[in-house]
Amino acid sequence: MLTYFQLFFFSCSDTKGDKLPQLLLGLYATQTCESNPERCDFGSFTSATAPNSKVWTAMTHGGNQFVAVAQDTSLTNSVMTSTDARTWIERTAADSEQWLGVAYGNNIYVAIANSGVTNRAMSSTDGITWTVRALPGGGGVNWNNIAFGNGRFVAISSTTIATSTNGIDWTSVAPPTGSYEGIAFGNGVFVIVASGGQVATSSDATVWTSRTAAEANDWRAVTFGKNTFVAVGRTGTNRVMTSTDGITWTARTASENNEWYGVHYGNGLFLAAGFTGTNRAMSSTDGITWTARTPLASGQYRGVTYGNNTFALVSISGSASQQIQIATWAIR
Repeated sequence: MLTYFQLFFFSCSDTKGDKLPQLLLGLYATQTCESNPERCDFGSFTSATAPNSKVWTAMTHGGNQFVAVAQDTSLTNSVMTSTDARTWIERTAADSEQWLGVAYGNNIYVAIANSGVTNRAMSSTDGITWTVRALPGGGGVNWNNIAFGNGRFVAISSTTIATSTNGIDWTSVAPPTGSYEGIAFGNGVFVIVASGGQVATSSDATVWTSRTAAEANDWRAVTFGKNTFVAVGRTGTNRVMTSTDGITWTARTASENNEWYGVHYGNGLFLAAGFTGTNRAMSSTDGITWTARTPLASGQYRGVTYGNNTFALVSISGSASQQIQIATWAIR
């Protein structure tokens, strides 16, 4: 099959004044990894240095920067930010907590924690200066994750779900039974997955309905892209499952039966990250067929995100010089 560039040159040599070459070149230039993933390359992982060796648990991208949080109870340097995922700056959290999740929406960053007496959330408009916020349940709820969708933040735990449009004022509801670890939003639906094998969905994050997972695995994370929800788990025969509606799920085979803790969709590609195995990352353009990827360090990767043509992973363990792994995903 002729490439667009070959067509361009052939057309130029055969036709004078024809607009076809310009049209073809314009079509070529407007293609993206989202529309034409076959034209994109996943680069080799390289290491970026964290400001400190912390238990880095989660990260997000928004407001033209990456923001990561740590589970350490030390107040100092449990947040870090970067505009390119390569050079990171330490930031001070609003409180001394074990921060497990962070999300961006409505021009606000919100992080949640599974420790603390009353203030188990913090918010920031710039990722630099953070303010403590009180989640429902005070110190009695261990929050596991957070996502933004449909104009609101949704925080999840094994006993409570909390929602907020501004990261400050929160409303709580009781979820179906399950220790929920992962949450995603897509096509007007929130999906949460649990370590006990449960799945639940909601259109408004208030009324939740239990669903049946493809397998009763220890599901740890879920994401949405290409009209498909993709969940990954740390146990089971098939440690990936997919769904177009969050209701009916199909088991998929991971590249390796590792303990998968994170998954994220960005610009036409799903990327999962894990704690164990030879290749502790895997990628897929459809959520069905997965390719093993190898970070430079054998970290325990939980946080994964995408921004500025770059995927980034953070590890809860290892030296600061290897806890961040980055790989480009862009048009070649």
